[in-house]
Amino acid sequence: MKLDGTLHVGAPNIGSREKFFERVNGMFDRRWLTNRGELVQELEQKLADYLGVKHCISMCNGTVALEIAIRALGLEGEVIVPSLTFIASAHALLWQEITPVFCDIDRESYNIDPKQIEKHITPKTSAIMGVHLYSRPCDIEALQAMADRHGIKLLFDAAHAFGCSHNGKMIGNFGDCEVLSFHATKFFNTFEGGAIATNNDGLAEKIRLMQNFGFNGMDNVEYIGTNGKMTEICAAMGLTNLEGLDEFVGINQRNYEVYRDGLSKIPGLSLIEFNEAEKCNWQYIVVEVGNDHPLSRDELMEKLHAQNIRARRYFWPGCHRMEPYRSLQPNAGMMLPITEAVAERLLVLPTGTGVDKITIDLICRSIRKKPCES
Repeated sequence: MKLDGTLHVGAPNIGSREKFFERVNGMFDRRWLTNRGELVQELEQKLADYLGVKHCISMCNGTVALEIAIRALGLEGEVIVPSLTFIASAHALLWQEITPVFCDIDRESYNIDPKQIEKHITPKTSAIMGVHLYSRPCDIEALQAMADRHGIKLLFDAAHAFGCSHNGKMIGNFGDCEVLSFHATKFFNTFEGGAIATNNDGLAEKIRLMQNFGFNGMDNVEYIGTNGKMTEICAAMGLTNLEGLDEFVGINQRNYEVYRDGLSKIPGLSLIEFNEAEKCNWQYIVVEVGNDHPLSRDELMEKLHAQNIRARRYFWPGCHRMEPYRSLQPNAGMMLPITEAVAERLLVLPTGTGVDKITIDLICRSIRKKPCES
């Protein structure tokens, strides 16, 4: 069995084309393409309302949003961060000459383990950066307690967790701020984009200045800044996709349930679980391939790739084993035994609005086939 077309992890969810082009035509009529136009302002307000936060400041992408959040918080020295994350989490720190100190993860959640943080705190530590991995929030209360005890900042890379909640409160409300990604591969996309959510008025004001070269009104620069603004066409996509969120969630949850049924009882294969009492975007179909599975994780991935199913090893091999970190911190892996073990086992499968039940059944059937079967 081989799919006719290649099926990728992270294929974009796309809302109503008619509504999108209606917004784009309005943008052209106004001749306002960027610099905080009508669509950007509308999107920011609707995002803030959806998340229940005081401020949601749109950005050109999630990485720049991380960099601006880090600088706005005044971070320096060292920041504790998990290694099992996308490389941007670490790069956004080192880009600003801040050392990412990699901390091990919790075996069940795959998120940063609060119990392992203490050993990494030094006089140079300025913050903890949690990453809500695979739509599942960190142990936020434990991280906040740790940050408070040591008088350091807490921020979250929430790129995976838009539309998710923790103890009934939407992600976006925690720590000093939370950084969102609206990249095309994310559950909610604006083509390319991101945002910083916060309930801190002073921090929000600082972020807005930094996002637009430090301008506060015409011809009045009050702070050093950069160009982190979202364009109007990206905001048009965001507003359109925001209207389709319920549909996206429903499809993702349906896909997850089909995968759960299709992959059940396969030796050595366990599917990530979500807390159904909370809101979830259901965006990540993550399986852990154990020793008792007939194939290794990489062998299973190659088998699926041969059938045009582009499963991915998110996030292998871990940031600490990529450059420049493996050269700068060659012994980091000694402190990350769970991260290194898990990174060798995880495989992410395709989902989203471009995947239907029949396709998922084919994927599951392929995984169930024994290596000797054709």
